[in-house]
Amino acid sequence: MLIDELQALYSYSEPQTATRFHKKSYVEGQIDYFVGISLPELRILAKKHYKTIHNTEIKNLLNDKIHEHRLLGLLILNYQIKSADINIQKQIAELYLQNIDFVDNWDLVDLSAPNILGRYLYNIQDFSLLYELSLSNHLWYKRISIVSTWYLISKKELSVTLDLVDNLINESHDLLHKACGWMLRELGKKDINLLTDYLETNYTIMPRTMLRYAIEKYPEDIRKKVLKGDFLWR
Repeated sequence: MLIDELQALYSYSEPQTATRFHKKSYVEGQIDYFVGISLPELRILAKKHYKTIHNTEIKNLLNDKIHEHRLLGLLILNYQIKSADINIQKQIAELYLQNIDFVDNWDLVDLSAPNILGRYLYNIQDFSLLYELSLSNHLWYKRISIVSTWYLISKKELSVTLDLVDNLINESHDLLHKACGWMLRELGKKDINLLTDYLETNYTIMPRTMLRYAIEKYPEDIRKKVLKGDFLWR
């Protein structure tokens, strides 16, 4: 059984509440549990089982208190949706949204949001859900909204990303600053002039972390000027 294969990979004798890459808690009252299974190991399991696993078992994984179990469930959905027609994509996206409250750490969001939610919403050309999530009071919903646009950016659908950054630019959490900066950087790979226009317009209100992430691909001399608010080089 899949659960037996998972447990055989545990590195920790007892679940831990933090790792080198995960803080003990990003949200008050939230506790995550880690058992030390690597992402490559989980990918092997996902590839092995994604064609035959039942939705009930996927849901059980997504609802599990163990972080790596939820990560495996999301990896399986990632593999399933890549080759699915639009009707199956809808079912996968609906399953994802039904369990969205369990997509509750940065790596769970980043691995799943673009490939599942971003892909489906791009294919149906309806981004209203992303705007709704960005305006919620929930850290992970907000991060899901902006990171989902990575898929849109890959298809040169850029305006949604800028709209969502507008919604999130005054947020205080560094995980949102980093996510917005990351998506702006990816947008810049498609249209550097559009990114520079946005940075010049929003320089005075943009958090410094967001700005630094956004300009990582600029030449060093330009990065230094942008950090000082100097756009005369254009």
